[in-house]
Amino acid sequence: MNKDDNDILFNILNEEISEDSIHNIRKNGETVSRHDSDEISIVSKKAKQGIEIYVKSSVKNQVVQVPVLLTTEGFTDVVYNDYNVSDNAEVTIVAGCAIHNDCEITSMHSGVHAFNIGKNAKVKYVEKHYGCGQIDSNRIINTDTIINLGKGSSLVIETVQISGVDKSTRNTIAVLEDESTLEITEKLMTASNDNVLSSYKINLNGINTKANLISRSIAKNNSCQEFVSELIGNNKSFGHIECDAIIMDNAKVSSTPKIIANSVDAELTHEAAIGKISGEQLLKLETLGLTKEEAEAEIIKGFMK
Repeated sequence: MNKDDNDILFNILNEEISEDSIHNIRKNGETVSRHDSDEISIVSKKAKQGIEIYVKSSVKNQVVQVPVLLTTEGFTDVVYNDYNVSDNAEVTIVAGCAIHNDCEITSMHSGVHAFNIGKNAKVKYVEKHYGCGQIDSNRIINTDTIINLGKGSSLVIETVQISGVDKSTRNTIAVLEDESTLEITEKLMTASNDNVLSSYKINLNGINTKANLISRSIAKNNSCQEFVSELIGNNKSFGHIECDAIIMDNAKVSSTPKIIANSVDAELTHEAAIGKISGEQLLKLETLGLTKEEAEAEIIKGFMK
């Protein structure tokens, strides 16, 4: 790890990784730094690339950092990470992937994540995808996420993908048991010719389950975004899907929220909105002395908060 590596990692973690923190840093297909503890263990998978993280019940308000970095030109990386959280544990997992690629050969990271969360456990998962380099259309990040929530547990996911990732497919499947809660906030920004497909399938199987899925996105230039979501209420449950997108230039945005009630006690709602920045918003900020470009930047900043 050199200074450039650490600078790129900072873009997805928003903080530096200390030697004593619980972490696993993966660079170009290899683990370059790892530190665990008696309460949180990190073990390499034997049959495939990736890690198993085991969080004991005694863990309260601890943080695990598991970033991935690709800096070798034209590198392809596939990793399988399992997060096994015991009953009553409380933990924050900070992940994400950064790709730096300056050549015309595509670099790609594919992450397959499984969350197995025990009864009454509380988990927060923060993930950021970031790409940089001189050439467009050569950085791909794909994710497949499988979530199993035990009785009374909760999972909060904050996922962000900013411009620089040229192509991405993001699939999430979740199964919720009795009285469990899932909250997902997704923020996407695309530019140039970026292409993103983001899909969710959330199964509210248990009684008194709750799910809230919010997607906020901005599409610029010639980029393309597709948001597909399916919320299935199989028991007494509450679920909501919200998708808001700002479209600019020649971009294209598609949103397909779907709700399915298989129980009379399932309460499911959805809303979707796609539109450009209004002239009234721009005018208001321009009267305060901002240029049109500065006004757009401020509106976008506020929208993505």
